[in-house]
Amino acid sequence: MGILERIKDIELEMSRTQKNKATEYHMGQLKAKLAKLRTMLQEPAKGGASGEGFEVQKFGDGRVALIGFPSVGKSTLLTELTGTKSEAASYEFTTLTCIPGVIHYNDAKIQLLDLPGIIEGAAEGKGRGRQVIAVCKSADLLLMVLDAGKPHYHREILTRELESVGVRLNRKPPDIFFKKKKTGGIAINSMGTLTHLDEKMVWRILQEYRIHNADLLFKEDSTVDDLIDVIEGNRRYIKCLYVYNKVDVCSMEEVDEIARRPFSIPISCYHRLNMDGLLSQIWEMMGLVRAYTKKVGERPDFDEPVVLSDDRGGVTVSDFCAHIHKSLLADFKYALVWGTSTKHMPQRVGLGHTLEDEDVVQIVKKKVSDTDDARGRFKQSGAEYVKIADREKRKPLKT
Repeated sequence: MGILERIKDIELEMSRTQKNKATEYHMGQLKAKLAKLRTMLQEPAKGGASGEGFEVQKFGDGRVALIGFPSVGKSTLLTELTGTKSEAASYEFTTLTCIPGVIHYNDAKIQLLDLPGIIEGAAEGKGRGRQVIAVCKSADLLLMVLDAGKPHYHREILTRELESVGVRLNRKPPDIFFKKKKTGGIAINSMGTLTHLDEKMVWRILQEYRIHNADLLFKEDSTVDDLIDVIEGNRRYIKCLYVYNKVDVCSMEEVDEIARRPFSIPISCYHRLNMDGLLSQIWEMMGLVRAYTKKVGERPDFDEPVVLSDDRGGVTVSDFCAHIHKSLLADFKYALVWGTSTKHMPQRVGLGHTLEDEDVVQIVKKKVSDTDDARGRFKQSGAEYVKIADREKRKPLKT
């Protein structure tokens, strides 16, 4: 029996099993088996020929990927935002490969990728869905393009396909400490009350993965799925913005309902409606921070900012120095910062200071003196060595 058949059998058994206190341990084991099989399904085939992928070289300060069903307006949206011409037609699967473009917004360069449309069953390889989802894992933000005139369950289908391959949308990693060890058995601790898990459930899931020695610390109220995600260790947590295109065919009540949904925005590529709002929402969700450099005694350079983000290193002064040159960290003394992240201007800060958007940073380096002349009573270099025989003998003290 192949992996796909075993996955379907487990899903059928889970759908037939009633959810209650007596079956919760059995359901937990089934979820662990299903996660293991789906991880095995994503592994590359041994000895098989490598097919053509969609991956392109990273460029700019961030990467955004367009994902959705065929003929929802992804190629038109790429053309409107970047100016890159992507073939668009009235038939499905017009785009057959990955087409990159660049968004120039707020002095930053954001790479936008137009991917082929995916269909239900993409996680199993239908319609080259695995290659499309693999590119999505490398993005900092996903734009799930949906047709506002079609049923709303399309969003659930796409979310389910991404969840099945380990992509978690608009979620934070579970706060669980997990570490394997060679001996000592299993130690389970929690910093609060666990309402979805107990010790017996944790033991059964660990036995399913053949883990007999490990340390587990739950720092929050977690579920079975959270524990499985931590054990697997290959999950990708990505922000997602749901873009409802073709709202010009909807009524005002339907547009208002779409706009009130979380992480959702209505647009129309054909009439260029709400394009500025889409760019603003992309900028806000990516969390990009622009920091401008300033030399001593000169005006700040507002032409080319240093763009930082939490997804690509961090937004501290240390990350700012590493982005410019690695040698700055070794010679760093302190920094002067002007902007909203400070209590007064300028503020003298260290490497751990968190920067905010449009801050001005001036780096002060250590001064290294190579001369022998030093201030104070102490010299930088030691005195020359003198032999004992050549030393001047002092006169004896008078008694």
